Amino acid sequence: MFRSIKQWCIGALTAVVVLGAFDVSAQPNGEALFKAKCNTCHQPHADGTGPKLFGVRQKWADGGAKEGSIYTWVANWKAAAAADPYAASIVGVKPGEMQMFPDLAGKVDEINAIFEYIDAQPDPAEAAAGTDGAMAEGAATEEEEGGLGWIWIIIGLMFVVIIMAVGGVRRQLNSAGKDAADEKSYMEEFKSWAWKNRKYVGLGGLVVVISLFVMLFLAGYSIGVVENYQPSQPIAFPHDIHTGTNGIDCKYCHNSVTKSKSAGLPTVNVCMNCHKQIKGRTPAQAEKITAIYKAAGWNGDAYTGKTSPIIWNKVHVLPDHVYFNHSQHVVVGGLDCKQCHGDMTKQNETARVVPVQDLNKIEGNIPLTKATLTMGWCIECHGEKEISEGALDTKGSGYYNEIHKRLLNNDKKLYGKYLEDGKVTVKELGGWECAKCHY
Repeated sequence: MFRSIKQWCIGALTAVVVLGAFDVSAQPNGEALFKAKCNTCHQPHADGTGPKLFGVRQKWADGGAKEGSIYTWVANWKAAAAADPYAASIVGVKPGEMQMFPDLAGKVDEINAIFEYIDAQPDPAEAAAGTDGAMAEGAATEEEEGGLGWIWIIIGLMFVVIIMAVGGVRRQLNSAGKDAADEKSYMEEFKSWAWKNRKYVGLGGLVVVISLFVMLFLAGYSIGVVENYQPSQPIAFPHDIHTGTNGIDCKYCHNSVTKSKSAGLPTVNVCMNCHKQIKGRTPAQAEKITAIYKAAGWNGDAYTGKTSPIIWNKVHVLPDHVYFNHSQHVVVGGLDCKQCHGDMTKQNETARVVPVQDLNKIEGNIPLTKATLTMGWCIECHGEKEISEGALDTKGSGYYNEIHKRLLNNDKKLYGKYLEDGKVTVKELGGWECAKCHY
C-alpha cells in the first residue's frame, strides 16, 4: 500500500514540475514578441507608421474578415490580401508596406500572445483620467498574477514532504520486528538496490554520462556564436523606411565604409539634414524624432548648444585579436553591404547579426554553413569567393592588376595552378593566412 502511495506521489510531483515548467517557459511571451517585431511601427492605442493594434482581432471579426485571416496577415500580408477581401481592403491604409514575418507562419499561439499583450495595455488617455479605485484594482490584479508562481512552489514542497513522510513510514514498517543492528541505513539500502539492478543502473549511468558530455560539447561549441544578437538602441531606426521606402544609400550614413576599417555611425548632424524638415506625421513618430532634436540641441527653430550624445549599442562585436577592414571588402572585394548584413531595405528593426541561413537567401551570396561572424564563416567564404573569373587583369582594378603582373613575372607555374578551376579565390591570394586577420 505504501509503495503504491509513494509511486503515486512521485508521479504527482513529476506532473507538477512538468506543468510548472510549461507555465514558465513554454507559453509564448507576448511582450517580448511585440517589442521584437511590432513595436517599431505599431502602438497599442496610437497610430504610428502602422495603425494602432488595440482590439484588432475584434475589429477584423466585425469587419467580416475570414476566420484565421488575421494570423495569415501577421506572417504574410500579401497571402492574406490575396485570400481575403477584408484583408485586401486594409492594404493601402498606411503608405508603407508591412514587414513580413515568415517565422510566425502557423504559430497562432505566439500571435495570440502578442494580441493579448496589446489588449492588456491601458490607454494612456484613460489612465491619466483614471480613479484611485481603478489603480488599486490594477495593483490587485498584478499582485494576484505575480503570486501564481508561489502556488506551484508551495504545492511542490508539499508533495516533497509527503513523499519523504511516506518513505519514512515504509522504512519503519520494513524494520519492524528486526534487530536494530540489522537495520540498514539509507545508503546501504541504495547500494543493495543498485547492485540488484546493476544492469539498469549501469545503463542509466552511461546514458547520463554521455548526455552530460554532449551537453558540455554543445555548450562549448556555441561559445562566440552571436547569431540573431540584437541589442536595444536608444532611438528606433526603421531601416526599411530609410533605405527601402526613401531609397537612402547605406553609404550616406555609414560614410567611412569605403575608406576605413570601420563602417562608422552617422553623427546626429547627418540625421538633422532631413529631420529639420521631417518632424513626423503622427504623435508617435514626432516623439521618436524629438530624441534626435534633444541629441542635436535643436529647439525647433535654432540650435541651443545643449547637446546630448546618442549612446548606440554595438551590434557586430569582434574579439580584440581579430582584424576586419570594411574598405578592403567593399572597395577591393566589391561586396555589397547586404551580403554580410542582410537586406536592410526589408528590415524594420534595428541592426542585428543576421543568421547564415538568412544570408544564404540573398541574391549573389555564396551558400555557407558556418554561423555568422565565426572564424569558420570567414574561412569558408574566403575559400569559395572568387576574385576573378579567369585572368586577374580582367578585374579592372589597379590592385589586382599589380597582383596579376607579379604572378606572371615571378611564378607563372603557380599562377597556372591557381587558374586550374577557372577562377582565383581569396584563399589563393593569401586569404587563409593567419596574419591577414589576426594580430
